Amino acid sequence: MIFLVIFLMIALIIVGMPVAFALLISSLVYLLAEGVNLSMLAQSLVRGVDSFTLLAVPFFLLVGELMNSGGITNRIIDMARVLVGHFKGGLAQVNNVASLLFSGISGSATADTVALGSVLIPAMEKEGYDKKFAAAITAASSIVGPIIPPSVTLILFGVVTAQPIGPLLIAGLIPGVLITASLMVYTYFISKKRDYPSYPRATFRQARKTFSSGIPALLLPVIIVVGTVSGVFTPTESAAIAALYGIIVTFFYYKNVNVRSFASILMKTSYESAKILFIIAAATIFAWVVTKSRVSDILGDFLFSFTTNQTVIMTIIVIFLFIIGLFMLPSEAIVVFAPILTPIVMDAGIDPIHFGVLMVLTLTIGGATPPVGMMLYIVADIAKLSFTKLVREMLPLYVPLIVTVLLTAYIPYLSLVFVKMFF
Repeated sequence: MIFLVIFLMIALIIVGMPVAFALLISSLVYLLAEGVNLSMLAQSLVRGVDSFTLLAVPFFLLVGELMNSGGITNRIIDMARVLVGHFKGGLAQVNNVASLLFSGISGSATADTVALGSVLIPAMEKEGYDKKFAAAITAASSIVGPIIPPSVTLILFGVVTAQPIGPLLIAGLIPGVLITASLMVYTYFISKKRDYPSYPRATFRQARKTFSSGIPALLLPVIIVVGTVSGVFTPTESAAIAALYGIIVTFFYYKNVNVRSFASILMKTSYESAKILFIIAAATIFAWVVTKSRVSDILGDFLFSFTTNQTVIMTIIVIFLFIIGLFMLPSEAIVVFAPILTPIVMDAGIDPIHFGVLMVLTLTIGGATPPVGMMLYIVADIAKLSFTKLVREMLPLYVPLIVTVLLTAYIPYLSLVFVKMFF
């Protein structure tokens, strides 16, 4: 019965039903079939969002919206140009590093793609870069968005699997930097082959002027990371303080947000928060169904009957996540599969924090792969480029991304070193 319910839920998502409703309907079918009192449905919905930890979600979303509207994008691009613009393929390298810096503010791959892509893709084309390459590197570099803290996706994983949020956020730091480093290596070689230009090295005076303008924005992720690691704030408290800091910076330092635009930012944040919290509420019911029907135990016993080798189990799960990422958004896949897979990997001796980062990373790459590939559709629209041509240009870029996933999967130290150091 439970596998029929899971099949129904996946089918509803594939045909376009919002994931929260697909979770609710499939869970309701199970409850009716098993004769469970339907008051359980209402209780689970309330219990799913009755959490202090979840207050971090609207605060982090507010921070991202403030910074997106506060004129931060151009300052981040300028700082990235000072840091790496003199490397071969200067503006493409700027694209990579700007995504890393921007991810520490927005925590979102799509926000990264829209904000940076709308500026950098036309600029790269103007400087002689192939339009296909400009769009492809923008989509690939934005994958770092949900890995570097703050990350709503990692918070979502922590909530649905009951894992601590602070260690999850910190665990994404090194894998996130690895993504950017691998893409920079790829960019260097492709730029050398195609003879893409670079900028003169910035002078000390230029660097000081650029960073004095941009540093206030970059202090946001520092507040979150340092506050959480030091134990001064909980992740939720650091999110609230970061939101307050974002309001002060955008209102009084950059002066790009006023009362009218702030009202619009609050409306958009409220809408996005309600959407995510509704998904979490529905996921709580589905998680209860999964737990009651012992899906993790059944799948675990089936998997362990073939092998108990941790490396083989990790390989199977990574392949599964890659396939799922082709068809589902990361948030959708996490609320559906994280409660099922986490007990299995824990039984195999895999750290759940390490697995959380790996799951988010692997699924986010799905956002840059067809057929769902949200980032691909965004950059194709910005560049006025056919989807087919963009996908062909993306193919070699999957190599450094997959290498990063494999390094993260098979070297747990990369994601756990800071966790063990500070928690």
